[in-house]
Amino acid sequence: MGQDAAPLEPPDAIRRRLDLDDTRLRGECVVHTHRVGGPGGQHRNKTESAVRLLHRPSGVVVTGEERRSQHQNAASALLRLREAIAVRFRAPLPAGDPWPEGVQIRDRKLRVSERNPAYFHALGLVLDALAAAGANPAPAAALLGVSTSSLVRFLADNPRAWQEANRLRSAAGLGPLHHD
Repeated sequence: MGQDAAPLEPPDAIRRRLDLDDTRLRGECVVHTHRVGGPGGQHRNKTESAVRLLHRPSGVVVTGEERRSQHQNAASALLRLREAIAVRFRAPLPAGDPWPEGVQIRDRKLRVSERNPAYFHALGLVLDALAAAGANPAPAAALLGVSTSSLVRFLADNPRAWQEANRLRSAAGLGPLHHD
């Protein structure tokens, strides 16, 4: 990802950035383009197609460099920024039904596609509940109205969220989560 800077705003204010459209979120970033080495043959290094974003309010630095298109790399970097905001910054749990529109809870199972605009909200919410429950997934799941296995599975499907969940558990003196 890159070396992050110190956040300029409180975590819940940073998390509200997930509501911004891509244009407004990118507007809060310092954008740097550069060339990258690696595979890709004769066309790889001819343009500055890699994109590095420094999100000023949060201090988060992300890059997109897997494509030859600067536009596609910028889109990838914005998705990584949204993920980083959801994973790294905790916010208080909302009162009432916490789930954003577009998230399905059926039979206590959490269902939301990574392509759903509400995905990063849901990811942050699950980690918020885990933090509020002392890093214990059973009470966190109860706070959200989902099963423990559904909550753990949702976290396990995102490597950065899984890592953050286990960091929260370690800070609470608990062992790591396991998932099959």
